[in-house]
Amino acid sequence: MSENSESPDGTAPGTASGPSEPAAASAGAPATGQGPQPEPLRFFGTTWVAHDGHYGLRRAGAAIGSLAAAVASCFVLRFAYQGLEIADIGGFVNVLVVLMFAICSAIAFRKTWEGFGRRPADPAREETLRGLKAIGFVGSLLAYFFRTFTEAPGEKLRRTEYEEALARYAKRRSARTGNPAARRKKGRRG
Repeated sequence: MSENSESPDGTAPGTASGPSEPAAASAGAPATGQGPQPEPLRFFGTTWVAHDGHYGLRRAGAAIGSLAAAVASCFVLRFAYQGLEIADIGGFVNVLVVLMFAICSAIAFRKTWEGFGRRPADPAREETLRGLKAIGFVGSLLAYFFRTFTEAPGEKLRRTEYEEALARYAKRRSARTGNPAARRKKGRRG
């Protein structure tokens, strides 16, 4: 190998391969131009930015799909409960199972709803709640259903972050306009 060869990840040997702006942009959204790119949403992609690309149909489809999945899930849970009754485990266990699913669904609804409005402060805590949210999946589906009436779930959060990133980018771009060398020469003369 020659000295100027590159490693498989495209970096020169001995250099750190940290995330560059183009690499970070390609991981989150398509790199169509310069500046920050919008973060895609599940089922919506980046159509939430300009409400194009059949955005309304996607919202209606997401609402219908999440409600249908919640109803189907309730039927599955009903069959599971009937299985417990057939097994004749006892009334106490049946009540515990119903309470467990009800409480987990309520917590999953709340956490999913909060996740549409803000990023989690403690990602490790959210990771520990993953199992609880999986048990209460009906609550998460219902939160998704109700949120689609006002926006694509998570749109407000992503829009706020995207507009802030655009403002920061515009501020950086305006601060760098012109030739800095020419400004120094003008300052020395005057």
